[in-house]
Amino acid sequence: MEILIIIILLIILLLIWVMSTRQKLTVMDENVSNSMNQIGIQLSPRFDSLFALLDLLREYDSKEAQALLDMARNGRRTITAKSTPGEVVTQESIISETLERVAGVAEKCPELKTDINYGKCINAVECYGKMVRTSRLIYNDSVTKFNRAVRMIPASLIAGILGFHKKDYLVTGEEKSETIRF
Repeated sequence: MEILIIIILLIILLLIWVMSTRQKLTVMDENVSNSMNQIGIQLSPRFDSLFALLDLLREYDSKEAQALLDMARNGRRTITAKSTPGEVVTQESIISETLERVAGVAEKCPELKTDINYGKCINAVECYGKMVRTSRLIYNDSVTKFNRAVRMIPASLIAGILGFHKKDYLVTGEEKSETIRF
C-alpha cells in the first residue's frame, strides 16, 4: 500500500513538473512570437516612409521612382508572429536596395538633396530602421532564452515531445542603409 502511494505521488510530481515546464516553454515561445510581430510592426511604417520618399522622387526622376515603387510594393510582405527570420531579412534587403538606388538618384540630382521633404523622409526611414534593429535585438534575446531552455536538461527531455524545438536567430549583416550617406 505504501509503495502504491509513493508511486502515485511520484506520478503526480512528474505531471506537475511536465505541466510547469510546458507553461514555461509556452511563455518563452510566445515571447519569441511577440518579438517577431514587433519587428513587423516596425517594418510597416518604415516601408510607408520609403514609399513617401519614392513619391517625392517622382518629381526628380519619375522613371526610376516608378521602378523602385514597383519593386518595393511587389516585394513587400507583412511580417507576423509566424514569420521566419529569412522573411525579415528579405524585407530589410528590399528597403536597403531601394535606399541605395535612391542615394544614386540623389547624387545625380543635387536639388533633391536640398528638398526639405527629402530630409524628413530619409530621417523617418532611418528612425524606423533603428526601431527595427532594436526589435531585432529583442527577438534574438528571446530566441536565446527559449533555445537555452529547450536545450537544458531536464526540460530538453520533454521539450521535443511537447512540440518545442530550437528557433532560428535573426542574423543579418550591417544594413547597407547605415553606410549610405544622404
